[in-house]
Amino acid sequence: MRSFHFNGSRILKTGIAIFLTAIICGWFGWPPVFAVITAIVTIEPTVSDSIKKGLVRFPASAIGSAFAVLFITFFGNSPITYTLAAVATIAVCYRLNLHAGLLVATLTSVAMVEVIHDHFLIAFFIRLGTTTIGLLVSTAVNMLVFPPNYRADILRSIQSISERAGRLLEHTFHTILFEGDADLQEDREIVKGLTTEIKKTEKLIHYQRDDFSLYPWVRNREADLQMAERQLLFLHNLKFHLDALLRIPLHDLEWTPAERNTIMQAVAELADDLQHSLDYDHETHQHQLKRITDLFWENSKAVTASDAVEPTLFPPEFTILYELITIYDLVDKFFDPNSVKAGLEAEK
Repeated sequence: MRSFHFNGSRILKTGIAIFLTAIICGWFGWPPVFAVITAIVTIEPTVSDSIKKGLVRFPASAIGSAFAVLFITFFGNSPITYTLAAVATIAVCYRLNLHAGLLVATLTSVAMVEVIHDHFLIAFFIRLGTTTIGLLVSTAVNMLVFPPNYRADILRSIQSISERAGRLLEHTFHTILFEGDADLQEDREIVKGLTTEIKKTEKLIHYQRDDFSLYPWVRNREADLQMAERQLLFLHNLKFHLDALLRIPLHDLEWTPAERNTIMQAVAELADDLQHSLDYDHETHQHQLKRITDLFWENSKAVTASDAVEPTLFPPEFTILYELITIYDLVDKFFDPNSVKAGLEAEK
């Protein structure tokens, strides 16, 4: 899946913002470097973030500029001026909770020491002007050029996670059933990767919802976002049960070859559902679930307190089937007609 933060559109928007900012500063005869720095850091994943952080960065930059002018007045262009300007800016911004603007303010403060030689008050207001230009231009570019739209990325990510989970499920059961107590470390790493992708997709949904107040077309897709959140919850639960399967202590399983083939066939059907969601068939799913449930109850009859070394420990066969039945139930709820299927058809 492509990067959420530094994709091509964001790089292009940053370039456009830098170009326009430099041109406007040139019209006023102001040095563009401070405005350009502000423009670069103000291109956020969402327009809402750009505006919110811009409102923090402006006063923070004003504080940095003020300290630069103050200490230049007393100490001139000297090492102590750089030090005091930076330290004072950081301390005050931190005290005022202007964390989003702290870096820009500090860079502005120390950079001003090098370029200010006279007319300190005028230089101070020019810095405010260049900062304002950088904020306004970058926010406008973020809003108008390739407006943030993560819907396609969200749906694509959910589909990708579902397909990877299906392949992992099939590989894990094949290893458990036919390769014995094999090393499943690689499968555990894949589960960790699924967790990372789920968190990234959750962040994309947050980004998309952040711009509700700015774009009507985002507000009109609240149902899509709710569907995506429901799908992610399913995938999170699926990941949890896959992880539980990988943690079951295995020994020689007592299933017959016929029982192993029954389980593997059910798993293959389940993996196919996850990888090809549009072909999901409820009746076939329920038929496979019944076969696994019947096998589960047959196995459970053999589980008695006297058979176990500790009454609280279940044989691995019992636990594996329980996890498989749980995943089957999750998948059936996931492929509700109003869930993934509807969302993916709408994307076509």
